[in-house]
Amino acid sequence: MKIKIILPGLLLVIAFFMLTGCQGRLTTVVTHIPVEQQKDYTRQLPPGELALRKITDPSQIPDYSRACSNLDGLKEAIARSLNYMAKPSSKTFYPYGEITHEQAVRSLQELDKLVSLNLSPEQMNKVLREKFDTYISVGCDDEGTVLFTGYYTPIFDGSPVRTDRFQYPIYRTPEGLLKDSDGMILGQRTSGGQVRQYPNRAEIQKSNILAGNELVWLGDAFEVYIVHVQGSAKIRMPDGQITTIGYAAHNGWEYQSIRKKLIADGKFAEKDINMNVMIDYFKAHPDEIDMYVNENPRFVFFRYEEGEPRGSLNEEVTPFRTIATDKSIYPRAMFVFAAVDLDTPVGFALDQDAGGAIRAAGRCDVYMGVGDRAGELAGKTYREGQLYYLFIKSDSK
Repeated sequence: MKIKIILPGLLLVIAFFMLTGCQGRLTTVVTHIPVEQQKDYTRQLPPGELALRKITDPSQIPDYSRACSNLDGLKEAIARSLNYMAKPSSKTFYPYGEITHEQAVRSLQELDKLVSLNLSPEQMNKVLREKFDTYISVGCDDEGTVLFTGYYTPIFDGSPVRTDRFQYPIYRTPEGLLKDSDGMILGQRTSGGQVRQYPNRAEIQKSNILAGNELVWLGDAFEVYIVHVQGSAKIRMPDGQITTIGYAAHNGWEYQSIRKKLIADGKFAEKDINMNVMIDYFKAHPDEIDMYVNENPRFVFFRYEEGEPRGSLNEEVTPFRTIATDKSIYPRAMFVFAAVDLDTPVGFALDQDAGGAIRAAGRCDVYMGVGDRAGELAGKTYREGQLYYLFIKSDSK
């Protein structure tokens, strides 16, 4: 099948506050796109359809040479994907179309070897084009258009116990939250043994049903919400120690952005909204935080983690080498080429994470690291591009 690709037009980017969710997470990015250029990046595929199509016309395969000139951190990211694929549970998600679990693992192994050969960009590009099949995402329009956004891990001050300064809790997963074998939230088990939908964010906040499940306390209610929508955080404890917390579960409700409500209420014009403005606004109007964050019914639970933040595969994520996609239609842990013009180039990456708002073929979230600088980079990321996946050819030796 010949794959038609429409190259994206230039986007006029103005930073705004957009929630994209790592199991719902926050991305400080907004753009003003002329109405005639806007696309439905959240368009759903027909039931049973996957996001990738195999390219059979060699002229449609991209030139990887530029990406081959920067392989920093790639070997480590591949190793994390291989570690995931070595787990028996990974076989549950394959075959992916015609790609078997064995072929997926071999693809990563061959790519790991290739990265270690120190070939010139031209030589590596040649090998990739000859030994690997290339698949392209159908995107939001069946022509390959994917919207790339960014996410990161914030650093906030906090405490393991409540104090006068730290009064806003982040919670661990409560007893009674039921999941199936794939981690999907089933609901809440009642005292009578029945299962019902778990309460939404507003109901949780009002009922205080999570008392006793506090994991860590922060000094600002809106910082808690930022952690919820980012999916991870570094917490600087009073003794100076930095502790990582990561996503553990959520309450089973679909993620909803609060941005539209803020704009509709006249708090911000769309072209003016950005993270710093919103943080400043809620610091000046703390009484309005609950009203707005409760527009998002999803509530996220956390756990302490060793090392760096982890993605949905329970492997550490790597800045600019980890992407998040909709795992119901994209293959887990696989090697990708992001054909998108970002301020910090991505090139090759591994599909190792998911997002509560990344629920379509036309969305891809790039992990950009830890701290304020990473947040600034994420805040500039709102670009159209194409997303390609590489698999070793079945007859390749």
